[in-house]
Amino acid sequence: MEIRPSFLWMLLGASIVTLLPRILPLIVLSRLRLPDWGLRWLGHIPIAVMSALLAQELLVSKGAFSLQPVALLSAVPAFAVAYFTRSLLGTVVTGIAATMLFRYLASLLALS
Repeated sequence: MEIRPSFLWMLLGASIVTLLPRILPLIVLSRLRLPDWGLRWLGHIPIAVMSALLAQELLVSKGAFSLQPVALLSAVPAFAVAYFTRSLLGTVVTGIAATMLFRYLASLLALS
C-alpha cells in the first residue's frame, strides 16, 4: 500500500493542529501556581460541558426545542446511577440499557 506525500502532510498537519491546543495549556499551566478561586472555577468546567451536551441531546431535535420522551425517560435511571455510584461505566451502561428498553417498549406500543 502506497501513501501519497500529500496525504502524509495532511495527516501530519491535522495531528499537530489537534495536539497543540491540548499540550500548550498543559505546559503553561503546569508551570504556574493558580489561585484557589481559579482551581475551583476550573473544577466546574466538566460539569458545564456535560450539562450543555446533555441538554442538547435531551431537549433539541432538528435545531428546535423538542421534548423526546424516550431520551428523557432513559436519562432518569442514568442520572440516578451517576448520583449514587459516581461510576462513569455504570452510568453509560445504565443509559444504554434504559434507552434500549424504552425504545423497545415504544415500538411495542406503536405496533399495538
